[in-house]
Amino acid sequence: MIPREERFRLFIEFFEKNMPGAETELHHVNPYELLVATILSAQCTDKRVNMITPAFFEHFPTVASLSKASQREVYELVKSCSYPNSKSRYLIGMAIMLLEKYNGIVPSDPEQLMTLPGVGRKTAHVIAAVAFNKPVLAVDTHVFRVAARLGLTINAPTPLETERQLIKFIPRDKIPAAHHWLILHGRYICQARKPKCSLCGLTDICKFYRRLKNISIILSSHIPFLVILAGGS
Repeated sequence: MIPREERFRLFIEFFEKNMPGAETELHHVNPYELLVATILSAQCTDKRVNMITPAFFEHFPTVASLSKASQREVYELVKSCSYPNSKSRYLIGMAIMLLEKYNGIVPSDPEQLMTLPGVGRKTAHVIAAVAFNKPVLAVDTHVFRVAARLGLTINAPTPLETERQLIKFIPRDKIPAAHHWLILHGRYICQARKPKCSLCGLTDICKFYRRLKNISIILSSHIPFLVILAGGS
């Protein structure tokens, strides 16, 4: 068994070498644009969001312009993403609150971000980490899955527990990058249904891969017996 601290050390070492410039795939040029894109990305792919946002920001380039929009105007621009009615309301409400409570400036504090419509813990941590380099970690389905498979988390049944375990072992200055490492690895390599273990450079520390390998060995050792039961030679 690899000690847990060593597992984290090897995890960080691998990604610092192989994915040193990892960053969000949501296109943005400022915290406002990132906030809009992240709200839109809930239950929606980054690729789809990036198709929506150019026209959106052409119509609503600032917090002030979005705060004056009608829900119908916003809906027409975001209707190709998931839950467009709800997201339209969230986006307008978010812009209004930013103006009223934060002088139109996106706050860097996660707790303040979570007061905005459409912004939960995950979204707040994305904004804080990506836009302001805060040592907070957003846990989405990719992070939750990959962390568990690699053995970085142990018996973590919720995103919050996953977050707590990860930030306990990842150095503060590495946390914003670790968020992207786990997401991108989960998106392109350690996929939910068909993980691409043959392309993964972390199989030496991966508990999930070790279990798969053990199962394969057990099944292989029983093949002759299964052949006899089936009436083979």
